[in-house]
Amino acid sequence: MKKTIMAISTALLFGGVATAQKITFEEYDLNNGMHVILHQDNSAPVVITSVMYHVGSKDENPNKTGFAHFFEHLLFEGTQNIKRGEWFNIVTANGGVNNANTSDDRTYYYEVFPSNNLELALWMESERLMHPVINQIGVDTQKGVIKEEKNSRYDNQPYGKIIEAVKENLFTNHPYRWTTIGSTEHLNSAKLEDFKAFNEKFYVPNNAVLVVAGDFEQGQAKEWIQKYFGPIKKGDEIKRETFIEKPITETIKATHIDPNIQIPMLVAAYRTPSMKTRDARILDFISSYLSDGKSSKLYKKIVDDKKKALQIGAVGFNQEDYGMYILYGLPMTNFTNEDLLREIDEEIVKIQTELISEKDYQKLLNQFENQYVNQNSSVEGIAENLAKYYLLYGDVNLINTDIDIYHSITREEIRAVAQKYLNPNQRLILDYIPSPEKNEN
Repeated sequence: MKKTIMAISTALLFGGVATAQKITFEEYDLNNGMHVILHQDNSAPVVITSVMYHVGSKDENPNKTGFAHFFEHLLFEGTQNIKRGEWFNIVTANGGVNNANTSDDRTYYYEVFPSNNLELALWMESERLMHPVINQIGVDTQKGVIKEEKNSRYDNQPYGKIIEAVKENLFTNHPYRWTTIGSTEHLNSAKLEDFKAFNEKFYVPNNAVLVVAGDFEQGQAKEWIQKYFGPIKKGDEIKRETFIEKPITETIKATHIDPNIQIPMLVAAYRTPSMKTRDARILDFISSYLSDGKSSKLYKKIVDDKKKALQIGAVGFNQEDYGMYILYGLPMTNFTNEDLLREIDEEIVKIQTELISEKDYQKLLNQFENQYVNQNSSVEGIAENLAKYYLLYGDVNLINTDIDIYHSITREEIRAVAQKYLNPNQRLILDYIPSPEKNEN
């Protein structure tokens, strides 16, 4: 398998479009509503056990933000049968690694073990779901951890508040308007009962997908899955509210002052459609064409050729309900944010009025084929993609067919989608600037 992947990757480096191997899987439901996906790959003696829960920061009360990310930490505290502080010791003592991450839309936990420890992994993940210990000492401990993370990664990090500033201006109604890490004040004021209620509502088998991928025997895996997850009680149906944002029809202008920076930053952000749409995939093409790496149109033009910027880049957020396409730039001395914006707009207008070249189009196809192969080149990547496509897209087989959608995108569609979404009256222009005293120094 590894040799096959290396051969595919090598072909892509030389401009060929390769066809990745089909990912095989089996899926079924337990009686309690938990969805199970099995992917067998016996090429290496490792197995990954992962659970993705359909809960992210968008599911939070606007007055109690940060809960989803908080639980990513809290549920490693221990269970009725795993003593506090022992989770990581058990994993490492048995040759494994584990981690978790949270987004606006979901929370994901996983363990990678030698294949002879599959039963241990399944038991541990079932313990997290069936017997979590949510007490005051664990909550207080993780409040300190989250506070330190927020200080170091966001509050005191240069340019650390960009995403927060963009979200609060692009979204007025949808819960995407706050960040995943949430508010320290909300977490500090929350009571133990609030955390228990959040767990009881969202950490239920019918709000999750279990993925087992790697080297295992399917019959035995199914027995253990039933043994450890089958007895877990089904939770109440989760009623989700639909939040609709009005279209942006005139430029939103905002300013954010960051005391941790010395160089101002231009930020131009567009609200984009759900990642499940074809338009979102076309916008992925446009983002890559404009701003993905040093060979992109914007970098070559503004940084390399005209030397008007220290840096030009973009961040794309593909999410379940809406997405964001965020362009940013650091102007060189003697140039301004307005100078960078004019250069960016010139390139956007070109995409809106002209077809990109056949050469650039083929380059995009190769890039996305390469990304697809890389994402599915490890058992860990396959497991997460299987969970994601089931939970957020509603179609597990997109792990095999999503790349076909990208292949079917035409140059004409690229032009049309740029015309539809990337207009000056449909965006946020954020001046991200230093404190006034920084400019005086």
